[in-house]
Amino acid sequence: MNEQDAVIFVVDDDAAMRRSLAYLFDSVGWRVELFDSGRDFLDRYDGHLPGCLVLDMRMPLMSGLELQHMLKEREIGIPIVFLTGHGDVAMAVQAMKTGASDFLEKPCKDQVLLDTVSRAVQRSLAVCRKSEQTHAVLSILATLTPREREVAERVALGKANKIIARELDISDKTVQVHRHHAMEKMGVHSAAELALVLFGTEAVDAS
Repeated sequence: MNEQDAVIFVVDDDAAMRRSLAYLFDSVGWRVELFDSGRDFLDRYDGHLPGCLVLDMRMPLMSGLELQHMLKEREIGIPIVFLTGHGDVAMAVQAMKTGASDFLEKPCKDQVLLDTVSRAVQRSLAVCRKSEQTHAVLSILATLTPREREVAERVALGKANKIIARELDISDKTVQVHRHHAMEKMGVHSAAELALVLFGTEAVDAS
Protein backbone atom coordinates (compact mmCIF):
# COMPACT_ATOMS: atom_id res chain seq x y z
CA MET A 1 0.00 0.00 0.00
CA ASN A 2 1.42 3.39 -1.03
CA GLU A 3 0.37 7.00 -1.66
CA GLN A 4 -1.27 6.07 -4.94
CA ASP A 5 -3.76 3.94 -3.01
CA ALA A 6 -4.89 6.93 -0.98
CA VAL A 7 -7.87 9.15 -1.73
CA ILE A 8 -8.10 12.86 -1.02
CA PHE A 9 -11.62 13.74 0.06
CA VAL A 10 -12.48 17.40 -0.44
CA VAL A 11 -15.49 18.84 1.40
CA ASP A 12 -16.21 22.45 0.46
CA ASP A 13 -19.42 24.23 -0.46
CA ASP A 14 -17.56 26.40 -3.01
CA ALA A 15 -17.70 24.64 -6.39
CA ALA A 16 -14.79 26.64 -7.82
CA MET A 17 -12.63 25.72 -4.83
CA ARG A 18 -13.53 22.05 -5.21
CA ARG A 19 -12.50 22.10 -8.86
CA SER A 20 -9.25 23.90 -8.07
CA LEU A 21 -8.30 21.45 -5.36
CA ALA A 22 -9.25 18.48 -7.53
CA TYR A 23 -6.95 19.76 -10.28
CA LEU A 24 -4.08 20.29 -7.81
CA PHE A 25 -4.31 16.88 -6.16
CA ASP A 26 -4.87 15.11 -9.47
CA SER A 27 -1.72 16.77 -10.86
CA VAL A 28 0.43 14.82 -8.39
CA GLY A 29 -1.34 11.51 -8.96
CA TRP A 30 -3.80 11.36 -6.09
CA ARG A 31 -7.33 10.13 -6.51
CA VAL A 32 -9.82 12.79 -5.49
CA GLU A 33 -13.45 12.67 -4.40
CA LEU A 34 -15.47 15.86 -4.06
CA PHE A 35 -18.34 16.67 -1.70
CA ASP A 36 -20.35 19.86 -1.38
CA SER A 37 -21.40 19.28 2.23
CA GLY A 38 -20.53 17.36 5.36
CA ARG A 39 -23.77 15.40 5.08
CA ASP A 40 -22.88 14.33 1.53
CA PHE A 41 -19.51 13.07 2.80
CA LEU A 42 -21.06 11.15 5.70
CA ASP A 43 -23.58 9.52 3.38
CA ARG A 44 -20.95 8.34 0.90
CA TYR A 45 -17.76 7.62 2.83
CA ASP A 46 -17.42 3.97 3.89
CA GLY A 47 -14.92 4.63 6.67
CA HIS A 48 -12.20 2.31 5.39
CA LEU A 49 -10.36 4.03 2.56
CA PRO A 50 -6.96 5.49 3.47
CA GLY A 51 -6.31 9.11 2.64
CA CYS A 52 -6.95 12.60 3.90
CA LEU A 53 -10.00 14.80 4.35
CA VAL A 54 -9.46 18.39 3.19
CA LEU A 55 -12.25 20.20 4.95
CA ASP A 56 -13.68 23.71 4.77
CA MET A 57 -14.55 25.24 8.12
CA ARG A 58 -17.70 27.29 7.50
CA MET A 59 -20.42 25.62 5.44
CA PRO A 60 -24.23 25.72 5.50
CA LEU A 61 -26.10 23.18 7.65
CA MET A 62 -22.98 21.46 8.98
CA SER A 63 -19.70 23.22 9.75
CA GLY A 64 -16.30 21.60 9.39
CA LEU A 65 -15.98 21.32 13.16
CA GLU A 66 -19.39 19.64 13.40
CA LEU A 67 -18.36 17.12 10.76
CA GLN A 68 -15.11 16.50 12.61
CA HIS A 69 -17.02 15.77 15.83
CA MET A 70 -19.41 13.41 14.03
CA LEU A 71 -16.49 11.48 12.52
CA LYS A 72 -14.94 11.17 15.96
CA GLU A 73 -18.22 9.89 17.41
CA ARG A 74 -18.33 7.26 14.65
CA GLU A 75 -14.69 6.37 15.37
CA ILE A 76 -13.63 7.27 11.84
CA GLY A 77 -10.00 8.28 12.15
CA ILE A 78 -9.24 9.72 8.73
CA PRO A 79 -6.71 12.60 9.05
CA ILE A 80 -8.29 16.03 8.59
CA VAL A 81 -6.63 19.10 7.11
CA PHE A 82 -8.77 22.18 7.60
CA LEU A 83 -8.50 24.66 4.74
CA THR A 84 -10.57 27.77 5.34
CA GLY A 85 -10.82 31.43 4.52
CA HIS A 86 -12.66 32.16 7.75
CA GLY A 87 -10.37 30.70 10.36
CA ASP A 88 -9.34 32.18 13.65
CA VAL A 89 -7.16 31.13 16.55
CA ALA A 90 -10.05 29.72 18.59
CA MET A 91 -11.24 27.58 15.66
CA ALA A 92 -7.72 26.33 14.99
CA VAL A 93 -7.19 25.39 18.62
CA GLN A 94 -10.51 23.57 18.81
CA ALA A 95 -9.85 21.70 15.57
CA MET A 96 -6.38 20.60 16.65
CA LYS A 97 -7.56 19.56 20.11
CA THR A 98 -10.17 17.36 18.46
CA GLY A 99 -7.46 15.66 16.43
CA ALA A 100 -7.06 17.58 13.17
CA SER A 101 -3.78 17.00 11.34
CA ASP A 102 -3.40 20.65 10.38
CA PHE A 103 -5.18 23.94 9.93
CA LEU A 104 -4.40 26.12 6.89
CA GLU A 105 -5.88 29.44 5.83
CA LYS A 106 -6.88 30.39 2.29
CA PRO A 107 -5.13 31.45 0.19
CA CYS A 108 -2.53 28.76 0.74
CA LYS A 109 0.50 28.05 -1.43
CA ASP A 110 0.04 24.89 -3.46
CA GLN A 111 3.25 23.28 -2.23
CA VAL A 112 2.42 23.97 1.41
CA LEU A 113 -0.95 22.30 0.96
CA LEU A 114 0.53 19.35 -0.93
CA ASP A 115 3.20 18.80 1.72
CA THR A 116 0.63 19.02 4.51
CA VAL A 117 -1.73 16.59 2.83
CA SER A 118 1.15 14.22 2.03
CA ARG A 119 2.09 14.01 5.71
CA ALA A 120 -1.52 13.27 6.61
CA VAL A 121 -1.73 10.60 3.92
CA GLN A 122 1.42 8.92 5.21
CA ARG A 123 -0.11 8.73 8.69
CA SER A 124 -3.30 7.27 7.28
CA LEU A 125 -1.41 4.66 5.28
CA ALA A 126 0.66 3.68 8.31
CA VAL A 127 -2.52 3.10 10.31
CA CYS A 128 -4.03 1.03 7.49
CA ARG A 129 -0.89 -1.09 7.14
CA LYS A 130 -0.86 -1.75 10.88
CA SER A 131 -4.53 -2.67 10.78
CA GLU A 132 -3.97 -5.09 7.90
CA GLN A 133 -1.08 -6.74 9.73
CA THR A 134 -3.14 -7.04 12.90
CA HIS A 135 -6.09 -8.59 11.10
CA ALA A 136 -3.79 -11.04 9.32
CA VAL A 137 -2.26 -12.18 12.61
CA LEU A 138 -5.65 -12.42 14.31
CA SER A 139 -6.81 -14.66 11.47
CA ILE A 140 -3.82 -16.92 12.06
CA LEU A 141 -4.45 -16.97 15.81
CA ALA A 142 -7.99 -18.12 15.11
CA THR A 143 -6.56 -21.28 13.49
CA LEU A 144 -4.81 -22.33 16.72
CA THR A 145 -6.51 -24.91 18.90
CA PRO A 146 -7.26 -23.84 22.47
CA ARG A 147 -4.34 -25.95 23.73
CA GLU A 148 -1.97 -24.54 21.10
CA ARG A 149 -2.97 -21.04 22.18
CA GLU A 150 -2.36 -21.88 25.85
CA VAL A 151 1.08 -23.26 25.05
CA ALA A 152 1.94 -20.39 22.70
CA GLU A 153 1.08 -17.79 25.34
CA ARG A 154 3.34 -19.44 27.88
CA VAL A 155 6.16 -19.88 25.39
CA ALA A 156 5.88 -16.19 24.54
CA LEU A 157 6.30 -15.41 28.24
CA GLY A 158 9.61 -17.27 28.18
CA LYS A 159 8.49 -20.30 30.17
CA ALA A 160 10.35 -23.58 29.72
CA ASN A 161 8.56 -26.63 28.33
CA LYS A 162 8.73 -28.41 31.71
CA ILE A 163 7.05 -25.48 33.44
CA ILE A 164 4.34 -25.31 30.79
CA ALA A 165 3.77 -29.06 31.06
CA ARG A 166 3.35 -28.79 34.82
CA GLU A 167 0.96 -25.81 34.57
CA LEU A 168 -1.23 -27.49 31.94
CA ASP A 169 -0.89 -31.00 33.42
CA ILE A 170 0.41 -32.49 30.17
CA SER A 171 3.66 -34.16 29.15
CA ASP A 172 6.78 -32.37 27.94
CA LYS A 173 6.43 -34.12 24.61
CA THR A 174 2.86 -32.86 24.20
CA VAL A 175 4.04 -29.33 24.94
CA GLN A 176 6.73 -29.69 22.26
CA VAL A 177 4.16 -30.84 19.71
CA HIS A 178 1.75 -27.98 20.46
CA ARG A 179 4.63 -25.51 20.50
CA HIS A 180 5.85 -26.69 17.11
CA HIS A 181 2.37 -26.54 15.57
CA ALA A 182 1.63 -23.07 16.97
CA MET A 183 4.92 -21.58 15.81
CA GLU A 184 4.57 -23.22 12.40
CA LYS A 185 1.07 -21.82 11.91
CA MET A 186 2.19 -18.35 12.99
CA GLY A 187 5.31 -18.39 10.83
CA VAL A 188 7.74 -17.64 13.66
CA HIS A 189 10.93 -19.36 14.72
CA SER A 190 11.61 -18.21 18.26
CA ALA A 191 9.88 -17.35 21.51
CA ALA A 192 10.88 -13.70 21.01
CA GLU A 193 9.15 -13.55 17.62
CA LEU A 194 6.13 -15.31 19.08
CA ALA A 195 5.91 -12.76 21.90
CA LEU A 196 6.15 -9.86 19.48
CA VAL A 197 3.36 -11.21 17.30
CA LEU A 198 1.11 -12.54 20.04
CA PHE A 199 1.25 -9.80 22.66
CA GLY A 200 1.74 -6.96 20.20
CA THR A 201 -1.43 -7.99 18.39
CA GLU A 202 -3.39 -8.40 21.60
CA ALA A 203 -2.38 -4.92 22.70
CA VAL A 204 -3.60 -3.41 19.43
CA ASP A 205 -6.78 -5.49 19.48
CA ALA A 206 -7.55 -4.47 23.07
CA SER A 207 -7.14 -0.77 22.27
